[in-house]
Amino acid sequence: MTENDRKRSLTRRPWQRRLKQTAQRWLQGLLSFLFTYMLMFGLWIILSGKLEPLLLILGLISSFIVAAFSHRFLFAAPSLGGYLGSGIRFLAYVPWLVYQVLKANMHVLRLVFHPRMMEMIDPHIVVFQTGLRKDFSLVIMANSITLTPGTITITADLDGEFRVHAIDQQSSEGLPGAMEKRVAKVFGEEP
Repeated sequence: MTENDRKRSLTRRPWQRRLKQTAQRWLQGLLSFLFTYMLMFGLWIILSGKLEPLLLILGLISSFIVAAFSHRFLFAAPSLGGYLGSGIRFLAYVPWLVYQVLKANMHVLRLVFHPRMMEMIDPHIVVFQTGLRKDFSLVIMANSITLTPGTITITADLDGEFRVHAIDQQSSEGLPGAMEKRVAKVFGEEP
C-alpha cells in the first residue's frame, strides 16, 4: 500500500466505507450461494445418475431452492482457496477412514463370532477433550467415530468435549488419537 492509498483510506467518508462493507457482504453471500448451488447440483447429478433433460431441469430448480434457503449455513464466509485445500485434504482423509472402518468391522466380527463373546464385550462410555474448534471439524470427527463399528458418538460439544460409547476396550483405545490429528490436518487446525 502506497502513501497516497493510506491517505485516501483515512479520508474516505463513512458512507464509502459502509458501501464497501455492503458490497463485500453481498459478494460473500453471492459466493456462498454459488458454492452451495454447485455442490447441490453436483450431488443431484451423482445421486440421480441420469442425464435426461427433464431430470436436469428439476435438479437445477431443486438445487436453486435448497441453495437459496441454506447457503448461509453451509458456506458462511466462502473462500475458494480454503475450501479447495480442505476438499483435497478431505479426499486424502477418506481412504484412511475407510481403512479404519474395515479394520473395526473385522474386530467387531471377531467379537460377535467368538465363543466367549459375552466375556469380551465390555460396553463403556469414554469422555475426552479434543483440540478441534471449528464446527465442521467437530462434526466430521463425531461422524467418523460413529461410522467406525464398535463406537458411537453420544455427544460432541462446541468446546470439543466428546462422549463416545464403545463396545469394548480395544475399540476405545485409539480415541481421539490419530483420527483427531487427521481431522485437524484436513481443516487446518494443526497445533
